[in-house]
Amino acid sequence: MSQRYNHARVQEYWQYVWGAEGVYECPDDAADPTYVLGMFPYTSGTLHMGHVRNYAITDAYARYRWLQGDDVLQPMGWDAFGLPAENAAYERNTDPESWTRSCIEQMREEMERMGFGYDWSREITTCEPAYYRWNQWLFTRLYEEGLVEYTAARVNWCPDCETVLADAQVETPGGSDDGDGESEFRDGDGDSRGRDGDPRDGGTDHAHAAGVCWRCETPVEGRELDQWFFTITDYAEELHAGLDELDGWPDSVRDIQRNWIGRQQSARVSFPVFGAGVDREVEVFTTRVDTVFGATFLALSPDHDLVDDLAADDSEVAEFVDRARASQSTRADPSGVETDLRATHPFTGEDLPVYVADYVLDDVGTGAVMGVPGHNERDHAFATAHDLPVERVVEPVDGDASVEPFTGDGMLTDSGEYDGLASAAARERLLDEDAVEAATEYRLRDWLISRQRYWGTPIPIVHCEDCGHVPVPDEDLPVELPPYIRTAGNPLAESDEFVETECPDCGRAAKRETDTMDTFVDSSWYFLRFLSPDLETAPFDSDLADAWLPVDAYVGGEEHAILHLLYIRFFTRALADLGLLETREPVDRLVNQGAVLYEGEKMSASKGNAIAPHEYGAETTRLFLLSAAHPAQDFEWTVKDVGDVYDFQQRLYAMIIERDDLATTDERRTRDRYLDRERDRTIAAVADEYDRFRFHRVVSEIQRFARLLRRYREAGPVDEAAYVRGLEALARFVAPLAPYLGEELWNLLDTEGLVVEADWPEPHEEVTEYELERQLVDRTLDDVRDITDVVDITDPERIEVVVAEAWKHRAYELVRESDPGEAVVSKALDDDLVGEHRERAGEYLADLVERGSGLEPALDAERELGVLDGAAWLFEDEFDADVVVRQADPDDGLAANAEPTRPAIHIS
Repeated sequence: MSQRYNHARVQEYWQYVWGAEGVYECPDDAADPTYVLGMFPYTSGTLHMGHVRNYAITDAYARYRWLQGDDVLQPMGWDAFGLPAENAAYERNTDPESWTRSCIEQMREEMERMGFGYDWSREITTCEPAYYRWNQWLFTRLYEEGLVEYTAARVNWCPDCETVLADAQVETPGGSDDGDGESEFRDGDGDSRGRDGDPRDGGTDHAHAAGVCWRCETPVEGRELDQWFFTITDYAEELHAGLDELDGWPDSVRDIQRNWIGRQQSARVSFPVFGAGVDREVEVFTTRVDTVFGATFLALSPDHDLVDDLAADDSEVAEFVDRARASQSTRADPSGVETDLRATHPFTGEDLPVYVADYVLDDVGTGAVMGVPGHNERDHAFATAHDLPVERVVEPVDGDASVEPFTGDGMLTDSGEYDGLASAAARERLLDEDAVEAATEYRLRDWLISRQRYWGTPIPIVHCEDCGHVPVPDEDLPVELPPYIRTAGNPLAESDEFVETECPDCGRAAKRETDTMDTFVDSSWYFLRFLSPDLETAPFDSDLADAWLPVDAYVGGEEHAILHLLYIRFFTRALADLGLLETREPVDRLVNQGAVLYEGEKMSASKGNAIAPHEYGAETTRLFLLSAAHPAQDFEWTVKDVGDVYDFQQRLYAMIIERDDLATTDERRTRDRYLDRERDRTIAAVADEYDRFRFHRVVSEIQRFARLLRRYREAGPVDEAAYVRGLEALARFVAPLAPYLGEELWNLLDTEGLVVEADWPEPHEEVTEYELERQLVDRTLDDVRDITDVVDITDPERIEVVVAEAWKHRAYELVRESDPGEAVVSKALDDDLVGEHRERAGEYLADLVERGSGLEPALDAERELGVLDGAAWLFEDEFDADVVVRQADPDDGLAANAEPTRPAIHIS
């Protein structure tokens, strides 16, 4: 038998056994399996470390739940549509499907080599007509429900890729990434927004921001196109409110979504506007209605409905609007043009000039702002550029009154009857004015799903001159992609065979929609298709979904917080309202994974610092990725640490193959009982850490227990049954992290079956507060070491460990559990056990009260004595001395020094 573990020698065998036994297949009749899911990968061609870390996390948790006796659903599929595949095919003179299929084949092989336990019978691929048929079916249902709109929109446009870009896909020059990091999903939406719910454009956080294409670094342009939208804004309030219930999600993701949805409780103020044939009210949205008396102008977005009429009669306005709509540049000084309109201030009656300004967004708020240059930085910049008055109507309570503009809250001045009010109070009272109305606004924009490219789901709409937009009938789905045509633009638009069709309603000649869907549509419901991937009558089995959802654990990067993770929440609610689901939240527990760094930077092929997952061996790689840090943390890849993980595997393997050389005894000793007790503690500790996804601590627990087993063996003859129980537990502890190693250890122990199908080890006794027992032993050992070092005792003969009297433990617990201000001393002295030792107890209680909240949890006296007595062999083994563990006697000189959690120690 080989003395060293070589996973490459055994992995093919165990892959075969797992496949033959079907151990990872989740039965359709499972009552409520634990649904564990890693965000499925974009088919880029190879697995990178970000993929492997994600899937090692999900696989470890899934395997742990199998050991706990759960049915587990852990499927895998492919996010196979998208522009990168189209670009790659173009560059390689092939077609997107061939490229994608080759990538899938390679990535699937790599996943199998890594030992991931997927139910491949449920594999889905989003570019297959059998899948995207249901994208189209769901589009039609949402269309019928009024959740789809077709309207003109200004969008980011890459002239090189010839497609719409999402806000997230527009990057600062030089800031693009080739995607070899953590991100799985590759497309975005076309959302646009202003800051803080304000229609003023801050220049960096709206869909028409300056920058370059994330893929090809071509400068982005602005275009206005007819586009398809999902009206996610219909669910803005529910999506925002639902975040409070997502206790299993990281706070950071919930905060990101809150900010993205951007719920604002604010106000709308009506300004009468007149001149140039106009006589109407213009509403402005503001979060600072307390500054309304400082308004010195009105500014309209270039896309405001008033502006088109103005531009028709005013060439200067028309020229400015054309420039503003075409320009994508970020301006340090916002520009604008004055119109012939005037506005009447609703409170002062003053005439205010009306401008068209490029820093006002049409799709946030009302597309109009009241310019308050004394209290808004962008208004101040605009007023300065156009020589407009600046009026200060809020003064700071503290701080520098000369700061301009002053953007904080303060006390109102020059505000009529509201003078002297605090900003918050003024905002509340102003809502009672006729010109002011309370309003709730959201930064969230509707989801632009149109993409002018080939490799995506065709939108199932026919454009008929007589009937308008007509959905393709369900029986004619899927609308399949035509053969690929190599062209710089949209190949669908170049295919007459695809475009020319008949209207499903009237039968006349019509044209097919040539836009394809944003690939985030594919990933917004894929977790449902895994439940019934071969179902031909519906996108998913609703009864099964009601029984199996929500997803119990979903793992992926935090960067998906505002796109994918928001869209799956929207889709789930929309499907519930369609009667297809009962649940309204798709994921119970979300786990974010951090990045893998090399020399301080995230691994990336473009940076030349990427390490192939198989370079150090599949098992070593996944074990290192799990042991290096908490899943949410970034960590550095170092060769030394990888080597340590390799050595750790070898030590575990050696412990198993060397067990035939054991010296055994039938005598049951204290240390045998201690080994069983520590096994029970470790069972509880490892389970806790697996449940909390703290796999790095699982590894620490395994290492701790392995060290104890080696020490136990080296200390002399062993209780073979206790030792083997420990080794069997060790094999099960490590199996979710390193499945090939786990199976090898389990097999070498001559156990029945596979470790992946084994039961979680049963403790001899249930252990509560295992941390306290361990801390007590570790701390006492440290105290003995400190004493021998300080006093310079090199060869101790006898060590006495004296546990505090029971009344001290009782007093300690009464004080630790007392409420602040409680008369705990008198209460404790009235306790029967403490009261028997009143003379000594008073001073001790006073000391405990003074220490107050610093008192740590403690075991009771009897349990503390038992734990230390069981651990006495560790002291004997380390110090080669006789060890006595006893409870303090009132007449004992050591009694005064003995405290709960800190026994007295005497070394002779």
